[in-house]
Amino acid sequence: MGIIGWIVLGLLAGLIAKAIMPGAERVGIILTTVLGIAGALLGGFLATVFGFGDPIDEFFDLSTWVAAVVGALIILFAWNAIHERRLA
Repeated sequence: MGIIGWIVLGLLAGLIAKAIMPGAERVGIILTTVLGIAGALLGGFLATVFGFGDPIDEFFDLSTWVAAVVGALIILFAWNAIHERRLA
């Protein structure tokens, strides 16, 4: 998958993760894309480590999207925890 595919997948995975995650984060579209791309990489890495195969193969593969969204949720949760701690 090329760099444009990663950016689009990251953007969409980040938006889906923001829709799933409760709370009112004030994260812009660029940071959402960055967190989504990082989440896609993290999700693919974790899926490979735990033996679920190579999920980051093709753009339209369901396992690619599940891994990307789960990874983005993990990254978004960590971002919110760090951001809340910084504000307190």
